[in-house]
Amino acid sequence: MAPVRGDGMRGLAVFISDIRNCKSKEAEVKRINKELANIRSKFKGDKTLDGYQKKKYVCKLLFIFLLGHDIDFGHMEAVNLLSSNKYSEKQIGYLFISVLVNTNSDLIRLIIQSIKNDLQSRNPVHVNLALQCIANIGSRDMAESFSNEIPKLLVSGDTMDVVKQSAALCLLRLFRSSPDIIPGGEWTSRIIHLLNDQHMGVVTAATSLIDALVKRNPDEYKGCVNLAVSRLSRIVTASYTDLQDYTYYFVPAPWLSVKLLRLLQNYNPVTEEPGVRARLNETLETILNKAQEPPKSKKVQHSNAKNAVLFEAINLIIHSDSEPNLLVRACNQLGQFLSNRETNLRYLALESMCHLATSEFSHEEVKKHQEVVILSMKMEKDVSVRQMAVDLLYAMCDRSNAEEIVQEMLNYLETADYSIREEMVLKVAILAEKYATDFTWYVDVILNLIRIAGDYVSEEVWYRVIQIVINREEVQGYAAKTVFEALQAPACHENMVKVGGYILGEFGNLIAGDSRSAPLVQFKLLHSKYHLCSPMTRALLLSTYIKFINLFPEIRTNIQEVFRQHSNLRSADAELQQRASEYLQLSIVASTDVLATVLEEMPSFPERESSILAVLKKKKPGRVPENEIRESKSPAPAAVQNNTHAATNHKVNSNANADLLGLSTPPANNAVNNSGGTLIDVLGDIYGSANNNTAIYNTKKFLFKNNGVLFENEMLQIGVKSEFRQNLGRLGLFYGNKTQIPLTNFTPVLQWDPENALKLNVQMKPVEPTLEAGAQIQQLLTAECIEDYLDSPTIEVNFRYNGVQQKFNIKLPLTINKFFEPTEMNADSFFARWKNLSGEQQRAQKVFKAQQPLDLAGARNKLMGFGMQLLDSVDPNPDNMVCAGIIHTQSQQVGCLLRLEPNKQAQMFRLTIRASKESVTREICDLLSDQF
Repeated sequence: MAPVRGDGMRGLAVFISDIRNCKSKEAEVKRINKELANIRSKFKGDKTLDGYQKKKYVCKLLFIFLLGHDIDFGHMEAVNLLSSNKYSEKQIGYLFISVLVNTNSDLIRLIIQSIKNDLQSRNPVHVNLALQCIANIGSRDMAESFSNEIPKLLVSGDTMDVVKQSAALCLLRLFRSSPDIIPGGEWTSRIIHLLNDQHMGVVTAATSLIDALVKRNPDEYKGCVNLAVSRLSRIVTASYTDLQDYTYYFVPAPWLSVKLLRLLQNYNPVTEEPGVRARLNETLETILNKAQEPPKSKKVQHSNAKNAVLFEAINLIIHSDSEPNLLVRACNQLGQFLSNRETNLRYLALESMCHLATSEFSHEEVKKHQEVVILSMKMEKDVSVRQMAVDLLYAMCDRSNAEEIVQEMLNYLETADYSIREEMVLKVAILAEKYATDFTWYVDVILNLIRIAGDYVSEEVWYRVIQIVINREEVQGYAAKTVFEALQAPACHENMVKVGGYILGEFGNLIAGDSRSAPLVQFKLLHSKYHLCSPMTRALLLSTYIKFINLFPEIRTNIQEVFRQHSNLRSADAELQQRASEYLQLSIVASTDVLATVLEEMPSFPERESSILAVLKKKKPGRVPENEIRESKSPAPAAVQNNTHAATNHKVNSNANADLLGLSTPPANNAVNNSGGTLIDVLGDIYGSANNNTAIYNTKKFLFKNNGVLFENEMLQIGVKSEFRQNLGRLGLFYGNKTQIPLTNFTPVLQWDPENALKLNVQMKPVEPTLEAGAQIQQLLTAECIEDYLDSPTIEVNFRYNGVQQKFNIKLPLTINKFFEPTEMNADSFFARWKNLSGEQQRAQKVFKAQQPLDLAGARNKLMGFGMQLLDSVDPNPDNMVCAGIIHTQSQQVGCLLRLEPNKQAQMFRLTIRASKESVTREICDLLSDQF
């Protein structure tokens, strides 16, 4: 008679004990190999194993696999267990399959058939095991195989409640990997009506499923709103008894209430039906009222459940932003939590009040808690709570309390945690600029920022203060005086030297009348900092010195001596040596009038919103109110942008031979307002946000520009910044994830046919395979033009979004015109060359209709951006535009001439290209056709 075994599986227990008692890794491997040999012999033996033995050995294999060892047998025995009628055997079979079986396995068809048999079983336990296995694997094959059975199980009246619950969760898992699995039409209503189910598990699982469906197709599932409001009302309102048996520490169905409240936040407005809206408001009021009642239990579980519902209700109130009474009540309720003993509650209260501070209805109420929030910023033990207090102070700030909040933040900045200092600096700078009524106060704040936290002051901050000082005459003298005084401190941060050097170079003359800040004193003060600074700051100071020669001719000799010393030094930094040499020659050769013209005061910058907002948005996605983010880009001061001729050229040429791209420090990013999340436009060149199903993609515009948004859709934005010198070029591609989900297996691949690849050599650096949510990564490309070529290379961008493979093919802005060098010519030289290039193969011509009403100014701008030199006063007809340029390749240089003749009456253009090489002539003509 066979021994009674039960489910204990003593052999498995002994094996696990042996493994735990192993003294070394070698002993463990030896014991495992012995067991594997034993199991293999049992499976291959002549004796037929019963279900218990199969289960025991499969369990051992599963345990060995979980220890990190490969298992290459036993799969068939596990599949055989699926046909068992015993729960424990079937369970182990499903467990083994869920963990070990690959979706490409030869056994998958057999497994699917076994699962189908169990789904049709009358035993709900077997059905549940099958559903759990499908959800665990969650593959496309599973979705396709069971796309009919699972929805039927979910809505069928014959299905038991526990099976419906599992079916809803299984369908949710498959929907995330295969969104097309959910049937439409009449199924929509049947799924929505699961919100009325009387079983707690069914309605909770169905709410999670419907929430996911609504996020993908809100219009189709809009009917869920009325049912959700009704169900929520019945749970919360005391006069009903719906689900009152499902209480958790005296709170009825708290987790279902939270899910329903989150479901309603998918719509704004939640509902337009007055009756439904009134019922929802009544429910929200009831939740707020219950939060004020004395606790029914002192246990933490009671307060956690009650507060979970309360905070989600407040989130819905904030989301709707339409009920002043509820918003004010929510603010007062949150204010009580600011002094709560629980750290998590204080954090959540601060976080929710940040959102309330952006509402016109509750902003003033939030301000009433300013003192408590300031104390939280200073006294909280938890750094995350202190940071959230800083966020709330930033959100509640307006013109009435700006000076007080900014001062408090400055005071705290001296002792603030290093992890939040940079963010605080950005916020203080934004508030000081936004709410400054007297810009002398703004200057004081920024200089204090640099003094207190100089290492955390980004370039955007000191660029911006210079921009504002240049644009406002009334503050220029004060800024020069204040920065002069700040530079006298024994320990002076390098950022202060940068600001001081720039402002004194522009406006030092405004304080030169005082003997304490005489020209020579200013010069000596700045030069005393020179040897302590980085090469970039030294370059800026040299530009300041040449400006001093223009402002203060009396100290010319002193400054020339410094230039002479640095131009003669065998410096490791060739750029500084060259700059000093050029400035020395400029000061010697140029007359006073010429010097004054070359070194005239910086013109005002165009008035724009601060780019610091975009930087803050990138660093802390979701922390900056959306209405604060606008298109903005503060250009770097010219002295910083152009590393070679900083002070001698105010109009910085976009093709200046500065460091290619300057990509060692990525530029500040702009935020784009769109439904796909926050995206960052590194180039300050925003073309608008993409529609949910529309990609913005137009490479033709890059014929005339080097920087901009190359591609954009609801998931991804690709920006490009490029620069070219002779036959060499470098591109920076900036990939921005606009979603709240990481993009995985992210792989850009260069596509370039072999023939053209020999003519244009393009190299790409690899990028990280994962692009995190809301993040941005950069990829560098180098290009070398060997000889002229046609078209331009393509990149194929592959990634997985939410489990779905995505692929885009995008042309790179690497057309042949990028290697143009502009060439100056007078009329005689131009037409002589034009006449010489009169051969049939050396010219190409096209006549085309203007795309819009004839815009000669726009056509001029495009030609200037194309890369050739636009030659004025050359063509006898003033409306005609002529250009000249040389295309640099490694093998040769190709001269090229262009003539664009507009016909105003006919609204037509005639474009003529003449070049020394036929292929270049045709390509340039094709590129420019229909572009005007």
